[in-house]
Amino acid sequence: MKRVISILAFGLLLAPGVSAQRGSAPALPEGPGKQLVETACTTCHSTATITRAAGYSSAAEWRRVFSTMIELNDSQATTVASYLAEHFPEDTSRRPNLIAGDTEIEIIEWTVPTLGQRSRDPAEAPDGSIWWTGMWASLAGRLDPDTGLMEEFKLPVSARPHTIVPDTEGNIWYTGNSNGTVGKLDPRSGLVEEYKTEASDPHSATFHPNGNLYFTAQRSAMLGRLNPDTGEVDEIDTEPRPYGIQVAADGTVWIAYNGTNKIGAMHPDTMEVKYYDVPNERTRIRRLGIDSKGIVWFVNSTMGKIGRLDPATGDIKQWDSPSGPSSHPYALAVIDDVVWYNESGMRPDALVRFNPSTESFQSWEIPSGVGIVRNVWVTEEGNLLIHQSSSNQVGLVKIN
Repeated sequence: MKRVISILAFGLLLAPGVSAQRGSAPALPEGPGKQLVETACTTCHSTATITRAAGYSSAAEWRRVFSTMIELNDSQATTVASYLAEHFPEDTSRRPNLIAGDTEIEIIEWTVPTLGQRSRDPAEAPDGSIWWTGMWASLAGRLDPDTGLMEEFKLPVSARPHTIVPDTEGNIWYTGNSNGTVGKLDPRSGLVEEYKTEASDPHSATFHPNGNLYFTAQRSAMLGRLNPDTGEVDEIDTEPRPYGIQVAADGTVWIAYNGTNKIGAMHPDTMEVKYYDVPNERTRIRRLGIDSKGIVWFVNSTMGKIGRLDPATGDIKQWDSPSGPSSHPYALAVIDDVVWYNESGMRPDALVRFNPSTESFQSWEIPSGVGIVRNVWVTEEGNLLIHQSSSNQVGLVKIN
């Protein structure tokens, strides 16, 4: 049942841990609805989020977008949508350059129950359920993709979990990005167990075949390893802003760096890291993936490119993303040696397929298209889990 609320009650929507993120606050244009927009929208973000937005061509489009972030009664929603449409029309220069092709996909999206939570980093559990983390609300959510049924589990208020990773027994592990922990949720009991880390901000994580959980800590510039059986945590210093993390078939733990133009290869036992320089000091890499031959694929977010690294030779090759230098590729996965990623700088956010064997692209609009896909997950059936953080969506891409 959909709740209808007044603007004065909006603060009640914010779950524990969902706080205002104002930052800089440029003035909004004068006009009917200005104060209403300031009251509603700046509870979760600055007015800069609005003024920097690509905008929309109609009030209906604006309403569709903010309705995934906040619930308003009909009269106030109409006023807000009309104001935004008048003063912030679509910036058509940010439309993606979509490439046609032969691959067919179906994108299914669900809006999570708690609005304003910034849903992100979906993952598939062994039973086929889809999990996500609600970072701003400090929760973990579970979705039955067959029925659409969703439920949410409260985590420690200070955790603000960034990434979620299921283990083989169905436990849900998360990185406590705000309280320096790695946590384990047992969905059967709802109990949470926390493991303290030296790093203040565990970020992304992945399980290794050796049973350990490896994680990055972006602001702390650290890499970590947690033994789930003993609770022992080992951590090392590393290059600035380690971000994405993946394990190759040979056991190497690969690290993407968002603070320097490097990719790291960490030995799982010694935790020694070998670094590979990617051309151009402006290069920043958020996510990476590994194909069946051990080739490392990555997004060069700042340069609008995707690339591959051959660990055997150190050779690096890059391709321009279809929407150009400002496309900001973000999340990436490799499915059957085909590369999938998103162009987060475009509106709508575009999903891109790159076939290395033909060096050809194909791309699609993501229906919700505004929240930014920050991480993806490959399912057992070879499909792709996505999300839209700002608009509180979790999605499934069925690849035909």
